[in-house]
Amino acid sequence: MGLLTPLAVRIGAISWMPRLLPQVVWVDKRLQAASRGRVSILDVAGLPNLTLTVPGRKSGVPRSTPLLCVPHDGGWLVAGSYFGDPKMPMWVRNVRATEPGSGAVTAAMGGRTFPVAWRELEGADRAEAWQVMLRTWPNYAKYEERTDRTIPVLHLTPLPGA
Repeated sequence: MGLLTPLAVRIGAISWMPRLLPQVVWVDKRLQAASRGRVSILDVAGLPNLTLTVPGRKSGVPRSTPLLCVPHDGGWLVAGSYFGDPKMPMWVRNVRATEPGSGAVTAAMGGRTFPVAWRELEGADRAEAWQVMLRTWPNYAKYEERTDRTIPVLHLTPLPGA
């Protein structure tokens, strides 16, 4: 965690934040492009993060999304929270349309990109992972209150040889 993490947590808790998400993502993508993937808004906030790239389930065109992640069991946990918006994030739908260990999904961190396997957690596994995620980003609890949908939790792991 960094010096600006408490401020990021406060900003992330604002109820109207989902409306600004497209602008935040736009700025973050430009920052990452300018730094060749070495710096993101989440880095500035002192939070662990990655950029997930997934082929569109209809178009096949690779789509990249910067995400907060939580290191866990040799990989990373990511949540399809979308700040508690009622809509499921498109990246979740696209991930679900890929084969879990096919290498079609990639993660980029610190200027390095590698293929990842993914697994959507359910039941007790999800509940345990959710508690781990809350320690890094307590706002997930607020997001859960804002929506009727179950926020998906995915565990990403680097594919062997990556």
